[in-house]
Amino acid sequence: MKKQLGSLLFLVAWLVILPVFAFGQIPQPLISGLKSGDAKVIAAHFNENIELAILDQETVCSKAQGEQILADFLKQHRTLNFEISHQGGNESSYAIGKMTTSNGNFRIYFLIKSKEEKSLIVQLRIDKD
Repeated sequence: MKKQLGSLLFLVAWLVILPVFAFGQIPQPLISGLKSGDAKVIAAHFNENIELAILDQETVCSKAQGEQILADFLKQHRTLNFEISHQGGNESSYAIGKMTTSNGNFRIYFLIKSKEEKSLIVQLRIDKD
């Protein structure tokens, strides 16, 4: 009886704690897209309108335009690796990472907001590291 009660309490605690750990996490397909330099995979996580700041160019554009701008950048800077160095947030999530490319290193910052139970990038910034 005590063993069953202990198992039940563990299960209930796990179900309560799991959403706390899951919230604010960066979607794994997005990280994979950043590691491989795949603009299509990354853009799949874009909001309908996205604020892009790539090097010295800043714009607010549609999801499709943002994908094209990002694809142009990634063609010029072939991605070798990407690692997240910091992430956090409560109502919205953010991450800062380092992208190693064939033409140097870049600092990547993105802001994610949840819309209709989906995590979408509303801001993406790429700066020379």
